[in-house]
Amino acid sequence: MGLSVPHLLVVLAIVVLVFGTKRLKTVGADLGDAIKGFRRAVKDAETDQAQPSGGLLSTAQTEERESVG
Repeated sequence: MGLSVPHLLVVLAIVVLVFGTKRLKTVGADLGDAIKGFRRAVKDAETDQAQPSGGLLSTAQTEERESVG
């Protein structure tokens, strides 16, 4: 027992009536920003895991280079 297209249209119409179009645009934009942030965080985590860790000395040297350059 799934939802057909007419059922989805009725649900969408009710949601628009309850929340209004302005609020739905805001919610959509916020949801899009959240998804972009999540994807960015996952991508950053993957690149961090892909880089070999050289221990504390390597981290200190990297921070020193970044502060100088």
